[in-house]
Amino acid sequence: MVAIPMRNIKMIRKLQILKTAKYPGQSLALVTAMAGLLVLGGCASAPVAPTASLQAAEQAISSAEQARVADYASLELSRARDKLAAAKAAVQTEEMMLAKRLADESLVDAQLATAKAGEIKAKKVNVDMQESTSVLKQEMDRNTGTQQ
Repeated sequence: MVAIPMRNIKMIRKLQILKTAKYPGQSLALVTAMAGLLVLGGCASAPVAPTASLQAAEQAISSAEQARVADYASLELSRARDKLAAAKAAVQTEEMMLAKRLADESLVDAQLATAKAGEIKAKKVNVDMQESTSVLKQEMDRNTGTQQ
């Protein structure tokens, strides 16, 4: 009997496994697909800066400032500015996912500040109108009281 080296036995077993594949060429296709994925993964480019998110946040903050939102919701507007600055810093350190998240949060904070300011202004108008209505009712009562 001829002695077969262990290395050859392992190779024969691997060949037998490849031959018993359910579909002919399945193993080759699998190896080719794996190699292709590795090549594509190696060619992946660096993440792109979230310029659209940054611009949207900047515009929301600018609009809020023009609407004098800081008079009513300065904390939220300040938070929006801080997050925008942090997002720009994250872009500089090439942490694009963090930069996008911070830019989006900045946008939402600026929108919240604008909404809060709008609510406060509306409440003030409502109070002023109620006071005016009350004064008008008093005037009407006084005028109808003197005629009788």
